[in-house]
Amino acid sequence: MKTAHYPFILLLASLTACATTHVKTGAGSDPKDVPETVLITYHVKPGKDADLEEVLRREWKIYRKEHLVFARPHLIVRDKESGDKTRVVEVFTWVSHSAPDHAPDSVKAIWNDLQASCEPRDGHGGLEGGEVEILAPKIRRAR
Repeated sequence: MKTAHYPFILLLASLTACATTHVKTGAGSDPKDVPETVLITYHVKPGKDADLEEVLRREWKIYRKEHLVFARPHLIVRDKESGDKTRVVEVFTWVSHSAPDHAPDSVKAIWNDLQASCEPRDGHGGLEGGEVEILAPKIRRAR
């Protein structure tokens, strides 16, 4: 593996390794074994929108084939930032905090493809993200 890819892999690993969980676990449960919902922001290079969308389709197929994520939630949205530059945001849930830490080579390859379609922007890396808590079901139940 090229050393240029290490910062990207470390970024993805840090999305889960340093996060705290919002899932209540039983006594003796390992926090690394509980699901983790993440929000990832992709700052898309100009002209790479279609490339990123194609990589995101492949990414999801690989994640599901490797049993690394739950089918739901999975949401991908696009908007504009910094004028006409594209930002894509993806939300999904790893089956456990440790799932990306033990990613197979097929996943590591797709991470490289994602990075190739993104650029640092406004002081942020090309890809950034971390653990989030989904509130919508809680809010609906509160009514």
